[in-house]
Amino acid sequence: MRIKHVEIENFRLLRKVAIGLEERTTLIVGRNNSGKTSIAELFRRLLSERTLTFRLEDFSLGCHEGFWAAFDAFRAGADVPDVLGHLPSITITLDISYDVDAPDLGPLSDCIIDLNPDCAEARLVLTFGPRTTAAETLFAGIVTAGEDVAADRSTLFRALGSRLPAAYASSLEAVDPNDPTNRKALEPKTLTALVHGGFINAQRGLDDDTHRERDVLGKVVEVLFQSALTDPLDPEKRTTAEQLKVAVEQIQGDLHAGFNAKLTSLLPTFDLFGYPGLADPGLVTETSFDVDKLLNDHTKVRYLGVNGVTLPETYNGLGVRNLVYMLLQLLRFFREYQATPSAAGVHLVFIEEPEAHLHPQMQEVFIRQLDQITSAFVAQLNENRPWPVQFVVTTHSPHMANEARFESMRYFLSVPDGESLRRSVIKDLRLGMGDAPVPDREFLHQYLTLTRCDLFFADKAVLIEGTSERLLLPAMIRKTDAAAAGEPQLASQYLTVMEVGGAYAHRFFDLLTFLELRTLIITDIDAVKSNQNGKRVAVPVAEGEFTSNGCIKAWFENDVSPAALLAKTAVQKMVGLRRLAYQIPEADGGPCARSFEDAFILANPDRFPLGDGDAAELAYEHAAEQKKSTFALEHAIEQTDWNVPRYISEGLRWLAHGNLVALEPPPAVAIEIVAEVAGVAVNVVEAGENG
Repeated sequence: MRIKHVEIENFRLLRKVAIGLEERTTLIVGRNNSGKTSIAELFRRLLSERTLTFRLEDFSLGCHEGFWAAFDAFRAGADVPDVLGHLPSITITLDISYDVDAPDLGPLSDCIIDLNPDCAEARLVLTFGPRTTAAETLFAGIVTAGEDVAADRSTLFRALGSRLPAAYASSLEAVDPNDPTNRKALEPKTLTALVHGGFINAQRGLDDDTHRERDVLGKVVEVLFQSALTDPLDPEKRTTAEQLKVAVEQIQGDLHAGFNAKLTSLLPTFDLFGYPGLADPGLVTETSFDVDKLLNDHTKVRYLGVNGVTLPETYNGLGVRNLVYMLLQLLRFFREYQATPSAAGVHLVFIEEPEAHLHPQMQEVFIRQLDQITSAFVAQLNENRPWPVQFVVTTHSPHMANEARFESMRYFLSVPDGESLRRSVIKDLRLGMGDAPVPDREFLHQYLTLTRCDLFFADKAVLIEGTSERLLLPAMIRKTDAAAAGEPQLASQYLTVMEVGGAYAHRFFDLLTFLELRTLIITDIDAVKSNQNGKRVAVPVAEGEFTSNGCIKAWFENDVSPAALLAKTAVQKMVGLRRLAYQIPEADGGPCARSFEDAFILANPDRFPLGDGDAAELAYEHAAEQKKSTFALEHAIEQTDWNVPRYISEGLRWLAHGNLVALEPPPAVAIEIVAEVAGVAVNVVEAGENG
C-alpha cells in the first residue's frame, strides 16, 4: 500500500498542482520559494492529530478574487448558493494504491467504494470549504466606503482573517476513481489512521547552545523507551524497559520512606499562623518520579571520551550531530510505527534539507543509504515484516540530486500567475522530458552524476565548451556588466555554469526546455572543409564549407555553412528560453574567428600584434600554439585588461535581460497589532511561500 498520486488546490503557492510519489524515495528539488516547504507544511497539518484548519494566509493569493466576488454578490443580494459558489476551498486528493489480494486492508477498507475488480486504487478527498452559513458569517456587518477599491479590499480581508475559522470546516470523502459522483463521507480521523506521518524539519536546533545545552538527541530516548515497552517482537527489549520502570518505582519507595519523612518535619503546623477556626490539615510531602519525565528532562545522550569523562552533544561537529539526529529520528519513526496497535497502511516521512552541515560526500551517501536503512530496520528489528514507508526529501543540494535517478525527482518551479502573483508548477521527470529519447535521458543522468547538478536550482544557466571559457567567464560577466551600467546585472542573478563541450550541448535541449530555464549556450563555429580524400579538416572560417559542431547542426537542423551562420540574425539564434552564441566578426564585415582563443585574440588586437596578412588566419595559427589552460589563467589572473569577444558579450547581455530573478533580501515580516478585551495581542504574519 502506498500513496501514488497527490493533487493540491489553493494552498499557498500550490494553486493547482499534482505530484506523483515514488514507492520509496521522492526527491523534491527546485529554486528558492518555489513551493517545496509548502507541501511539507500541508502534510504536517493533514497528518496531525488535531482538527485540520487553515488561516486566510494559507489560501493562495489568487483565491482573493473569489472572496471579493462572493462579497460583491452578497452585497448585491444574491442567493446564498450563488455567494457560496464564489468562495474558494483548499482541497487535497490522495490516490492510494493497494494489493487487491491482501488479506487485510485495515482502515483502507472503508475507503474503497468502487465496484471495478481491476481497480487497485482508493481516492480520498479532503476539503477545507465554506459551511452553509459561511456567507452570513463572513460578510455580515462589513461596511465599505465604495470609493477606493484598494481600501475596500483591505477592509474586507482584515475582517475575513478572524471570521474564516467559524465560516469554514474540513470534510473527508472517499471518491470512486472511476465515477466522481460516487462518494462516501468519512470521519476526518480516518486519514490519520490510514496514513502515519513523520517529519524531520529543516530547522533542527542543532547549533543553539547560547543559554544551555539543548541535547536534541536525548529527546529521542523517551520514544525509544515507550516503544520498547510495547515491542511485540523483542521480549528482551520489553523486559529491559519494564526493569527500568521497576527500578524507578523502587527509588520512589526509598524516597518516600526516608527523604520525604525528613522533608515533612521542616513544614510548620498551622497553629503558628494563629488563624481561628482553621484546623491543621496535617501536610506531608511526597516526591514522585515519572519515568517519562525522567527520560525526557533528565537523561542526556553523551559521547564517549577518555578517563571516564563523557562529552556533551555540542562537542561534536554540526554535521555529525545532524546525521546522528536524522538516523535516530528514523529509528524513532520506525519504533512508533511498530508500537501502534493497529498500524497505518502508509508511513509518510518528510525530510527537509538533510544536507545541513553535511559535506558533499556525506550528502550523497545519505540519500543513497535511505533504502538500506529501511531494509536494515525491517530485517533486524521487525523479522522481515514490511515497513510501508515512503520518504519525501526536499533539498537544495546538487550532490543529492546527483545521486537520485531522474524518475525519482520532482522539480518545483515558480511561474507568474497574473500580473503580480506567482504559483508553483511541479514537473515530474518520471513522465519524461518532452520528446527526449531514452539514450539522451541516460546520457544526461550519467553526465549530471559526474558533475554538480546545479541546473535544478539555478534561475539561469550558461553552457560552455571548455576550460578557457570556464576560467574566464566570471571576468567576462564582470566586464560585460560594467559596460552596461543601469541595465540588469548578470552578477546579481542566480546563475550556474556547466562545461558540456560542443559535441554534447544539444543533448541538454530537452532538459532545459523542461526546466523552463533561460540558458545561453556558448559554443564554437568549428569551420571545416573536405580535403582531397573527402575527409573534413579544420580550416579558418573564411575557407569553411561546413561546421563540425554538433550543437550548431542540431540547432539549425541541417549541415549549415559558416557563411550561412554569419548571416543568421539574433532572433534565429533563439529558441524559447535558449540562445546560441558562436563566433561572429568584432565589426560587421571584419574577420571571424573559429574558436574561443582566436576570437579572444581578434577582440584584443593591441595585446596580440599579429603582423601583416589575413587577421583571422594569423589569429587561428597563434591560438593553435597556445596551451588552453595557461592562456586562460594568464588573462584571468595576470593580464586582466582586455575586451570580451563580441559574440559572448552579446549573449551575456541577452541572458541578463528577461526572466529576471535578482538577489534580494528576504520578504519583510508584516506585523498586525490587534487590540483585545483582555489586552493587546500581536499577530505576526510571515510573508513567504504564499503565492
